[in-house]
Amino acid sequence: MSKSFAAALVGLLSVTLLFTANVQAYPGMQQQAQGQVQSSVDRINVLPKSYPIDVVAFSDRNGTAIDFSQYRGQVIMVNMWATWCPPCVRELPALDRFKTKFDQSKFTVLPISIDIDGTAKVEPFLKSLDMEGFKTYYDPQQALSEVFPLDTIPATFILNGKGELIAFVRTFVDWDDAKAVELINSFIEQESTK
Repeated sequence: MSKSFAAALVGLLSVTLLFTANVQAYPGMQQQAQGQVQSSVDRINVLPKSYPIDVVAFSDRNGTAIDFSQYRGQVIMVNMWATWCPPCVRELPALDRFKTKFDQSKFTVLPISIDIDGTAKVEPFLKSLDMEGFKTYYDPQQALSEVFPLDTIPATFILNGKGELIAFVRTFVDWDDAKAVELINSFIEQESTK
């Protein structure tokens, strides 16, 4: 290796180290302070304005068609899940507890399974988890993909009382987190002031 090439390489490495030590590639790359934990609720994207969505049917366990218009006037939390999705399954018990923290006339949680085999797969699966009482809905044909991207689950979509999309998250959320209750209460409060 020539002396001039070695000197250039050392100079380049020095500049590179100096640059990377002082500049972050993009926001959020900064190291978090020790002990600081980010809440999974912070991943929920609250939209700057509400977006109307088309009415698309899904079904209950008996195959009866249901759509979001049946819940007008309530804040609705739609949680798309499947038995083959470990993060989805991890959310289910917390979702079951979460819905009990609110006035059911103002807020509804609608877990909707996208399992292809519908109740034939989901009901035995829930029984194996000792969650026979967990109320879920079904969309085995993924008709809701017309209004929600379903390429990543778990995915949660929050609708206002008019059935318009106001927030969403496309990853696991710890619904036992108090911040989740605060967020939903803020949406319920917005509905009550309209």
